[in-house]
Amino acid sequence: MKLKQRVVLLAILLVIFIFTKVFLIDNLDTSAANREDQRAFQRMLSGLRVALDPRLEHTLQSPWEIAAQWVVPREVYPEDTPELGAVMHAMTTKKIIKADVGYKGTQLKALLILEGGQKVVFKPKRYARDYIVEGEPYAGYDRHNAEVAAFHLDRILGFRRAPLVVGRFVNLRTEIKPVATEQLLGTFMTVGNDTCFYGKCYYCRETEPACADGDIMEGSVTLWLPDIWPLQKHRHPWGRTYREGKLARWEYDESYCDAVKKTSPYDSGPRLLDIIDTAIFDYLIGNADRHHYESFQDDEGASMLILLDNAKSFGNPALDERSILAPLYQCCIIRVSTWNRLNYLKNGVLKSALKTAMSHDPISPVLSDPHLDALDQRLLSILATVKQCTDQFGPDIVLVEDRMTLSHL
Repeated sequence: MKLKQRVVLLAILLVIFIFTKVFLIDNLDTSAANREDQRAFQRMLSGLRVALDPRLEHTLQSPWEIAAQWVVPREVYPEDTPELGAVMHAMTTKKIIKADVGYKGTQLKALLILEGGQKVVFKPKRYARDYIVEGEPYAGYDRHNAEVAAFHLDRILGFRRAPLVVGRFVNLRTEIKPVATEQLLGTFMTVGNDTCFYGKCYYCRETEPACADGDIMEGSVTLWLPDIWPLQKHRHPWGRTYREGKLARWEYDESYCDAVKKTSPYDSGPRLLDIIDTAIFDYLIGNADRHHYESFQDDEGASMLILLDNAKSFGNPALDERSILAPLYQCCIIRVSTWNRLNYLKNGVLKSALKTAMSHDPISPVLSDPHLDALDQRLLSILATVKQCTDQFGPDIVLVEDRMTLSHL
């Protein structure tokens, strides 16, 4: 065979090899990843119902020790959580041994210490389920039931970045006042026949207390993350100014995402994709108030964006604040695993799954039907936004493969 023919033959073989690698092997890998996403989705659906059962089998550990061991840099709890019901049962039933004013913030809350030394954050009920919060998307008091719903949505989306939340009824007279600090006790009052308190926070006012039904107050409790995982606060790159007439840069600069991509920790690692996941999460729940966010300290951008403080959500089911999706439609990238999960939740599956997940909560029904219907409608808007991106830039640019191995060792 002549040299020229050999060169041509080698070139043909090289083209065949590249074709096989790019179009066959890579597609097989993608199909395998998609199949794993499908299996993960089915596992999530099969474990949606969390019965609050106190039994902890095959372990001598306390619920608090188990939950603390779940936390790793990229998730708060693992996919497989047979002890979840026992931990949540403890959160809603364990004796309160101390009650204090909440940590710094703008909204009313109380810090409770449960038997066994576990901290939880208690947020009181301020609105009826069918109350519509008018005005700006971040208007109104915190919604305790929104914290519960957001936690279960985090499970359904497969993010596992929200601390555990469950509803709880507390007797303010017999459970809280006897163990309350002087600072918290000083904010208690009686309005008619109801026991009330107004706490200590930026917007807390004696004229705007949270009141129980008699002595019984409905609220949510959020599990405090282990002290060995200190948090670091970051300004959200798509945060609002909260000042009338003054826009943030992202609200008028269409190339804003390009600037974000050049700054740490968004120039490498998973953080920017976490921001986009969070935008999707926040749009679904109607949360336009994520001006800051937390990650674990000294992480150099590798740990997750933790989905804390989701109570400014589910205020108005008729309001779809599209600007919440700005990170998605300005950057036009999304994780393949997130894209797959969103597609699996189409056609009413999201509403049904969330309703099922919340059915065993002590304060069920957690959401009114209009809020559940709004989730399905907002999901369609997210899918349409991603389609616009793929039509403009192509799926190879928009759909990003970013699967990180999570270890619980």
